[in-house]
Amino acid sequence: MKNYTISIFLDTRRAKKNANFPVKLRIFTSQPKIQKLFPTIFDFSIEEYKSIWLTNRPRKQYKEAREKLLALEVRANKVAEKLDVFTFEEFEKKFLKKIGDSTKVSYHYSNKIEDLKAHKQIKTASNYDLSEKSIKEFTERIKNMNYNNLTLYNVTAKWLDDYEFYMIEDKHRSPTTVSMYLRALRTIFNIAIEEKEIAQKYYPFGKRKYQVPASKTVKKALTKGQLKTLYEAVPKTNFEQKAKDFWFFSYSCNGINIKDIALLQYKNIDSDKIIFYRAKTKRTSKRNLKPIIVYLNDFSNSIIEKYGNENKKPDDFVFNIISYENSAEEQTKRIQNFTRYINQHLKRLCKANDLPKDISTYWARHSFATNSIKNGASMEFISESLGHSGLNTTKNYFAGFDNETKRKFSETIMDFD
Repeated sequence: MKNYTISIFLDTRRAKKNANFPVKLRIFTSQPKIQKLFPTIFDFSIEEYKSIWLTNRPRKQYKEAREKLLALEVRANKVAEKLDVFTFEEFEKKFLKKIGDSTKVSYHYSNKIEDLKAHKQIKTASNYDLSEKSIKEFTERIKNMNYNNLTLYNVTAKWLDDYEFYMIEDKHRSPTTVSMYLRALRTIFNIAIEEKEIAQKYYPFGKRKYQVPASKTVKKALTKGQLKTLYEAVPKTNFEQKAKDFWFFSYSCNGINIKDIALLQYKNIDSDKIIFYRAKTKRTSKRNLKPIIVYLNDFSNSIIEKYGNENKKPDDFVFNIISYENSAEEQTKRIQNFTRYINQHLKRLCKANDLPKDISTYWARHSFATNSIKNGASMEFISESLGHSGLNTTKNYFAGFDNETKRKFSETIMDFD
């Protein structure tokens, strides 16, 4: 049962320069009781409005205007009826869009990017922006079509095959990049179908249609011996020392990533442990959001003591990586720069000590998982420590371990002594 009514309304509170009054679309909801007026392109005098709308049989000169107002009212009702639950926000979003926008790829990308930015998911918004730019280039360069005219109906399984071929063969991009861009486009389709902008039958992804290339990042880890070498390595500069310190802080704290390190607040420190939620899963795992508990050791405590901010109020950040004065975009940039800083100087330290030169902050997370398993940790322990939503995620993570690790794990699996 609908809880709203839609009607045409002449707003006589203030006349326009032409002495007419603006015609508004009035929407009233009964639960809760709210009324909102939406502007239209029409304006009439009071007498004209009566002759056009407040009569069952308008004169000939008023029939066209009445038909236009009636069409407006009908369209508003159709938009409202399509909403699973009526909200003014969703109604306004759909009603005020231009005719034809609902199936345009650019329209849905724009809405998704704005939504991500509004929720401070700046890095994800950037990924969608890169995806859209790539789709735009392909559309205009290869398909010879104005991107602003590209609709969801144009994007077929064949279209996606052509895009993949173009990206890999012509642009020499990796399957990982293609996968990232097309997963964004797939989400665009899912949103459009969920919002009833396009029928399910036009969905071009899935079995017997187009399947996004499966790509797994090669996960690398330092062996126990390499970890010892790196830990005992003597940095040549303070920059290398800081990079090394934060890399091992990540390693010693369950492989916590740099963004979560940057977001740590003193209220996350509870005596001998850190309790926090991964920024990555705060929105994607709302129903199954679990805190990660990291017990501090002498090393991790020393890093907090060495680099921690002087202000230790509960809401203060532990480390001086970002501040509340930064916008969401600035915070993202600072975290990216700090990650780049660690990677740059750690590579130099590793090169000087005959360690892998392609090391990065991500290696700390994987090294933690790898060595925990070598030390007898269960898959459940790894899953909980890494903050994975389920064991399947952890199993996929484990599947990326290097062959030597898997071989040694296999050799000990039947050792019952």
